[in-house]
This record gives sequence, structure tokens and C-alpha cells, in this order.
Amino acid sequence: MADLGSIIVATTFFIIYGIFLFYDWFRPGEKWGFLAYVTAVLPADTLWFMGFDVLIAYTVLFMLWNVCLIRDLLFVFRKDREYDDIFLFLILGIIVHIILTAILPAPQVNPKMQQNTAPWGFFYFPDVYTATYGIQSWVDPSALLAFRLSATFMVILVIMPMIVDLKESEEHISLLALVIIDAIFILPFLWLAYVWVGGLGWPLTFLFAVVLLIILLLLTREK
Repeated sequence: MADLGSIIVATTFFIIYGIFLFYDWFRPGEKWGFLAYVTAVLPADTLWFMGFDVLIAYTVLFMLWNVCLIRDLLFVFRKDREYDDIFLFLILGIIVHIILTAILPAPQVNPKMQQNTAPWGFFYFPDVYTATYGIQSWVDPSALLAFRLSATFMVILVIMPMIVDLKESEEHISLLALVIIDAIFILPFLWLAYVWVGGLGWPLTFLFAVVLLIILLLLTREK
């Protein structure tokens, strides 16, 4: 059971995230609002630190990032914001979270956070699948579904602006350029496939990559 102090800290982190999420309402035109991608890590990882299910903590993190992406994509479509800035700060938020997965569950800090996780070097990530690609007994089906859906929605939000830019572009785009763009998304596709089917994810990744390439070819067929 979380103590009052932890609840206050988590609430404060949510408020800090909210400040940067709506920063454009306070100071339009400044880029400090992008820090919402980084501050989203704080309340989510605090929930994990407090003893919440690791999948619930990750789902909260993905949902907070999704809200940021929806906010910024609206600005992109209105030509008020660059997609590069969105991608940069999302990557920064992911890096900060990965660093914390090595620090917070350390034996000197909070070894209880290692429960239901698997070490990948110095880092601890949810241990969802067994060696035979089954689902671990500790996993709650509802939490896993929410985790998968929020992760999938996040990848879609990341890819969608690129597809829109290609569709609206008046420049000729070569096949090699499309293949390179497709290759850039191999890692998120591989991660998303692992989220859904565990170690059997590489065939699904290949399928995702081929489908995306077909979509890119269709969108640029008149270029």
C-alpha cells in the first residue's frame, strides 16, 4: 500500500506533466511544451516505484506520450510545429525512461521493482513471455491488453505524420528513399511485434515492414 508521501509525489509529477502538456496555453510559440515527453516518465515510473503492476505503469507512460503526440500532431497539421521536434523529444523521453529502468530497480534503490521484470544488461523490462513464448502466470490479461493497445496506438501516431508528409509532398521520391524510410521503422515494428507475440515477433515485423512499403508506394505512385 502506497504511503501518503508517495501519493503526493506522484500527484505532483502528474501536475508537472500537465503544466508542460498545456504550456502553449501559457506561453504560445515557445518550445518548452515538448518537455512533456520527458516529464511523462516521472509519474509513470513513480507508480512503478510505488509497487503498481509494471504493465500498468508502462500503460500509463504510453498513454501520457500518446496525449502529447495527439497534441503536437494537431499543431503539425496546422503547420505550427515540426515533426522533427516531436520525434526528437519522444526519443529523449524514451532514453530517460530507459536510464531510470537501470537506476530505480537497482538493489541499492528499490529491488522490489525487479519483480515481474527481466534484466537486459543493466536495465529491467517487463517479463511478459516464457521461454516458449507463452504468457507468464503473473500477467493480468486486461493489463496486458491495455499495454498492447496503448503501445500500438503510439507507434501509429509516430508513423502517421510521415505518411501524411509523403502524401502531400510534390517532390519525386525514389524507391531507394522509400526503402530507407521503411527500414527506419524496423525497430519500432520489431518492438511492437514483440509486445504482441513475444519472441516470434520477427515474422510479424517483416510483414509490418512490407505492408508499410506497399502503403508508401501507393501514396507516392504519382510523384
